[in-house]
Amino acid sequence: MFTGIVNGIAIIVLIEKKKKHYSYTIKIPSILSKNLKLGDSISHNGCCLTVKLIDNSYDSSYITCDVIEETLKSTNLGTLNIGDSINIERSVKYGDEIGGHIISGHIMSTAKISKMFKSDNNCIIWLKMRNTFLMKYVFYKGFICIDGISLTVGDIIGNEFCVNIIPHTFLSTTIKNKTNGSLMNIEIDFYTQTIVDTTERLINKGIRYI
Repeated sequence: MFTGIVNGIAIIVLIEKKKKHYSYTIKIPSILSKNLKLGDSISHNGCCLTVKLIDNSYDSSYITCDVIEETLKSTNLGTLNIGDSINIERSVKYGDEIGGHIISGHIMSTAKISKMFKSDNNCIIWLKMRNTFLMKYVFYKGFICIDGISLTVGDIIGNEFCVNIIPHTFLSTTIKNKTNGSLMNIEIDFYTQTIVDTTERLINKGIRYI
């Protein structure tokens, strides 16, 4: 589990492309790999991956994770190249502060940035959901996770929605590098999905018995 509070930015230094999966090696500051063990979970742009290899040096660590074919298709990880930056979050531990909201790290779809408005390190981003079915779970002032960042929905028009980015988030994540057309990983809020799906089942059940 994660909280959507990005711990830092990592740089992709190696991509090994195999038939059914890719192996990504990222470079992160050593402080972010403290007590990290093989088999631990770490979020890459909001996608939960398992640590396969760890190589620690004086000031940096190199972490390798595998990404299977299905994940490459349903996230933006398959579009990344060596030298690209990604948002990193270590998994939450018992007793940690939940600064954002509970996130599973299971990306449900991607959304494309349709408009960006930047001003003094503030930013408003409009995104168009690839899977329009998921828009029924997007609510005004509701939680949503974008590239591993816990954000609040600011407005909704059709199959597009916007989020407001504060200066700290803008400067400490990869948001500052994004442009119109950039593809972002989307995880909708689990509790919102549960409420919507449960309500729909109850309504449909009631209609059948009328």
